[in-house]
Amino acid sequence: MEASIIIPALNEEKYIGYVFEGLKKQSFKDFEVIVADGGSKDKTREIAKRYGAKVVIERRKGIARGRNAGAKIAKGRVLIFIDADTMPSKDLVKLYVNELKGNTIAATGPILPLEKTKKSIELGYKFVSILFVKTAIKIGRPTIVGSNFAVVRDVFEKVGGFDERLMTYEDWDLSKKIKKYGRIKYLDDAVVYTSARRIFAWGIHGFFSYHFGNIIRYNLLKKPKEEYEPIR
Repeated sequence: MEASIIIPALNEEKYIGYVFEGLKKQSFKDFEVIVADGGSKDKTREIAKRYGAKVVIERRKGIARGRNAGAKIAKGRVLIFIDADTMPSKDLVKLYVNELKGNTIAATGPILPLEKTKKSIELGYKFVSILFVKTAIKIGRPTIVGSNFAVVRDVFEKVGGFDERLMTYEDWDLSKKIKKYGRIKYLDDAVVYTSARRIFAWGIHGFFSYHFGNIIRYNLLKKPKEEYEPIR
C-alpha cells in the first residue's frame, strides 16, 4: 500500500464528514484511512466506520499521541497527516505519493480556511501556511504544520514519531528531527481547507498572539504551551 491517511479526532461529528468527502474524490486510490479517536462522546467513530476507515482509540491526552497511535497500525509507505476538521483537495494524496521518493522524505502544502471568511483571515492563513512555512524550509529550518503534512514511514519510525511529551508544536519538533534524513519540500498544489473555528472563537488577534508567544517559548525556552483549548 502506498499511503496511510492519519486523522486524529475528538468529538468531531460536525466536521469529519468533510475529510471523508474529500478523500472519496481523490484522484489516487491506493491508500487507507485511519482515525485515531481520543475517546469521543459523539458519533465521530460511527461516521468514520461508515466511510470504511480503521479506528484506533487513544484516550491519553495530546494530539501527538493520537497521531502516533494511528501511525503504529499504518501500512502505507507514506504517512499523510490531516486534521478532522479539514477537507483535502482532490490531488493531495497523489502529489504526496509521487513526490516522496528518492531523497525527498517529507512534504507539506497550503492550509486555507474551509469557511468563507474575512480577507484579513485569508491573508493570515496564506502568510503562515505559505510564506512562513515556505521560507522556513528554504533556509533549512522547516516548521511543518501537522494538519497538512506527509512523511516517509521509515523516517518517521527512525525518529520515534511525534514527541508525546509536547502538547503543542509537536509538529515543528518533528520537522527538526527528520530534516537530517533528506529533503523536505513545499508543494503549492497540495492544498487542504481547514475550519477557521478557532479564529472565530478567539478572534484573529487572540489567535496570532497565542501562536506568536508560543513560537518564542518553543525556540527560546524549548517549552511550548501545554494547553490548547478545544474548540467544537
